[in-house]
Amino acid sequence: MRFMSKSMVRNKVVVITDAVSGMGSECARLFHEGGARLVLCGPSWDKLESLYDSLCSGSDPSKTFTPKLVLLDFSDMENISDLITEIGECYGCVDVLICNSSMKVKAPVQNLSLEMDKTVMDVNYFGPITLAKGVLPIMITRRTGQFVLVNSIQGKLALPFRTCYAASKHAVQAFFDCLRAEVEEYGISVSTISHTFINPVGENGAPSKTPPTNPLWAYISSKLNTHGVSPSSLAHEIVRTVNRQNREVLLAHPVPWVALYIRSLLPSFFFAVVAAGVKDGAMAEQLK
Repeated sequence: MRFMSKSMVRNKVVVITDAVSGMGSECARLFHEGGARLVLCGPSWDKLESLYDSLCSGSDPSKTFTPKLVLLDFSDMENISDLITEIGECYGCVDVLICNSSMKVKAPVQNLSLEMDKTVMDVNYFGPITLAKGVLPIMITRRTGQFVLVNSIQGKLALPFRTCYAASKHAVQAFFDCLRAEVEEYGISVSTISHTFINPVGENGAPSKTPPTNPLWAYISSKLNTHGVSPSSLAHEIVRTVNRQNREVLLAHPVPWVALYIRSLLPSFFFAVVAAGVKDGAMAEQLK
């Protein structure tokens, strides 16, 4: 697998959005080591240069390509068309577009302004689909390419106090699901990776100081929020998805899997459990 990962991405033009995040930088490192021609996008030029230096220092110039840097902030959509042109001109084509940008918001719906809703939708939905539409003509002309959406499990399973975040993830999931069917005839593949909470410390999340008193919701909440995937594990899964061109990947432990099935088969029971969690005073205190 290590040999195949390097050989299959070698010389491919790979665009990574929000490459300066923990997962994005880890993903950039793997693709750089594999010999991909990287276009690294991010909202901070200083962080992009720092990532550039870390990738280039110690790498073998005969086996790796010098990454290209593009300052891209989806919360500012005014110059997005010029940035799409800049991305396309880096190498003249795009083989793989990894949409990794995400903005998380956790608050009761009445505390969120409409402006915040719009900002979240720009970063999580309008930004990725605008970029995808921008590079799509290049892929159609070459009749090859791959889109990889790094989404959240909340694109399939909405939880309380995450209204605009879950809505944006549902929307972008639906867009790429539709896109997959439309571009198949051109030899273009679309992959979606839905993961649980990204935990930088792995699976040893810090326990809550005031756990919910409802036993069932306490168990579900702990599994959904304190256990997750590490940036390294997610980055390796992205490389595997690019190599295998998997259409859909769900990175989750058994509890979210079961919750998805219950949501589909027993929606009334699922809604009752979630509502019980919201009414839990200890949990409401955490979210203030």
